[in-house]
Amino acid sequence: MSEYFTCAEVAKQYKVKTITVWDWIRKKKMPAIKIGKEYRIRPEDIQAFEKKRETT
Repeated sequence: MSEYFTCAEVAKQYKVKTITVWDWIRKKKMPAIKIGKEYRIRPEDIQAFEKKRETT
C-alpha cells in the first residue's frame, strides 16, 4: 500500500492553507480518498495535479 498524505501535509508542501486543499478536492481539481472524516491524497495524485498545472 502506498503512503497517503493528509490535507495538512499537502497544504504545507504548497504553502497554502488546509482549507485551500479541501477546496481543490471539493472542486475535483485534486483526487482524494475519504477515510472517516478526513481526506487522504496519494503521491501519484499529487504528481498528476502538478503535471496538469505545468506551464510550457
